[in-house]
Amino acid sequence: MALPPGPQALSPMDLWRWLWQPFPFLEGLRARHGETFTLGIPGMPPLVVLTNAEHIREVFAGSGDDLHAGSVAVALRPFLGARSLLLLDGPEHLHMRRLMLPPFHGERMQAYGRDMIAITHEAIDAWPVGEAFPIHRTMQRITLDVILRTVFGLDDGDAHARIGGLLEQLLDVATWPPLLMPFMQHDLGRWSPWGRYQRLADEANRALLDIVQRRRAQGTAGRVDILSMLLDARDEQGDGLGEEDLRDQLVTLLVAGHETTATSLAWTFQFVLARPDVRARLGAELDAARAQGALTPERIAKLDYLDGVIRETLRLRPVIPLVGRELMRPMRIANLDLPAGVAVAPSIYLAHRNPEVFPDPDRFDPERFLRRRYAASEWFPFGGGIRRCIGMAFALYEMKMVLATVLARVDLRAASQKPVVPVRRAITLSPSEGMPVVVTSRWPRFVD
Repeated sequence: MALPPGPQALSPMDLWRWLWQPFPFLEGLRARHGETFTLGIPGMPPLVVLTNAEHIREVFAGSGDDLHAGSVAVALRPFLGARSLLLLDGPEHLHMRRLMLPPFHGERMQAYGRDMIAITHEAIDAWPVGEAFPIHRTMQRITLDVILRTVFGLDDGDAHARIGGLLEQLLDVATWPPLLMPFMQHDLGRWSPWGRYQRLADEANRALLDIVQRRRAQGTAGRVDILSMLLDARDEQGDGLGEEDLRDQLVTLLVAGHETTATSLAWTFQFVLARPDVRARLGAELDAARAQGALTPERIAKLDYLDGVIRETLRLRPVIPLVGRELMRPMRIANLDLPAGVAVAPSIYLAHRNPEVFPDPDRFDPERFLRRRYAASEWFPFGGGIRRCIGMAFALYEMKMVLATVLARVDLRAASQKPVVPVRRAITLSPSEGMPVVVTSRWPRFVD
């Protein structure tokens, strides 16, 4: 039961590289040890990192009783709460997942699409023309507004502004990478990093519980926001979600759906602005759609090349480098006899750069996704199997609405010739300096 080669205990330098340069760090380990290697990260089970699609398929096909994800994501517990869907395993995970899935059904997306487009228009109206600004920051504001309206059901007003400002502060503090390490999660006073986070988190918890209690009191009749649907959700016994469950799921939706989507949108702009041919083809597709009528959510959702651009961005720049499952019993995976307590970790980043699956893997080529359909073990930026992110359809849909609206209203260029490199923000990897851009032209809003 010997584990594959690789650093089973990271040196201080390797830990620094994992925190701040995870992509080149993983590439170096694969070059040194081959397609399967071991990685030891403090506070986590030993990780057997997998990059071969067939080996990854074995993991995603595995039972939720045999393969647990909660212990691998344990560093997120202080941020998300112990009842977060990302931390539950076995029957508890399946039960919570069944309750949470209905609001994310594809048919409901159109109800959110108009809000996504309207929020993007509001952001574009405030962009300066001819002056550089970081597009990642404005994408964060857009995705946070989308969550406040579609998840929490908060329209513009005092409550929207108050909770939005508080959550922005909280998420900014939480994205400092060292806070992921358990030894950093100690409250040493209000000015210590964890102390500051803890006080903001306590305030945010009170605000979220207040929203939940107010919505219960007001009733959910006629509402389509996700919070209202979660309040109405019932299992086979007729039981709904308690306050703690609701709070932890709302925080999970906020964290998983805000920073990750904003980061992916910023990377998409980086790739599109670097490739005039891609920008031109997107423009032609949008023009063809507008020739048929207004750019409605329904028309935007059907744009194939736009979809390919987004999927190719997620291939090259997944927001997290790997996902993990801890073995609850000895198992044979990837032709290895592995003991219980070890985790298998499909590497999204390395699997997406497998030249046997993606020829010329470093090239940004959206047409890959027009030429073929990739297996769930080949392209998996949202994870896979029974742990695949329930918000995948929502995130892809939101990215389409935002990207199409921006490209139909403004001409953009990169503000700098400096290389854009990944920079870690908590679990995500975002473009350096926020991907600064300049608006060279802006046109009036399109009306459906």
